[in-house]
Amino acid sequence: MKPKKFFAYAAVIIFAAGGAIWYIINDYYTRQDGTASNKAEVVMYKNAGCQCCEKWAEYMQGSGYSVKSVAAENLYAVKSDEGIPQNMSACHTSVIGDYVVEGHVPAEDIRRLLKEKPDARGLVVPGMPASSPGMNTAFGEPYKVYLLKNDGSTELYAQH
Repeated sequence: MKPKKFFAYAAVIIFAAGGAIWYIINDYYTRQDGTASNKAEVVMYKNAGCQCCEKWAEYMQGSGYSVKSVAAENLYAVKSDEGIPQNMSACHTSVIGDYVVEGHVPAEDIRRLLKEKPDARGLVVPGMPASSPGMNTAFGEPYKVYLLKNDGSTELYAQH
């Protein structure tokens, strides 16, 4: 075999093997750090025409989630079915896997929820905080994310 052909074949084999190794390692680390759970589908129930809900959906898509937007005829019934207390309600209610996410919850908190898998209903950001994802009408204004427990009580989960 001529040296030029040998080096060409060797380069192809090394390139293919390197690509396979990169794919395997990348997939392994993705599964280890929990970002694979990022691919969970989000079903967002909202009132028709709500623009901040659509902005939150775009934010979530930009964070790697698939978002299905559903204009609910009776959003209060959805909230009631999902166990959202009236004093914790916001403009939209989402279901992600076995969890409910109420309002403008940041993607990082949802990632944490899906990774840690607490025995709870989900997360809530009550109202419509001006600096929360999808609202973005003020920056640096603090707001809180609460863990909604199965009994309807809440505890502080994150502060932003």
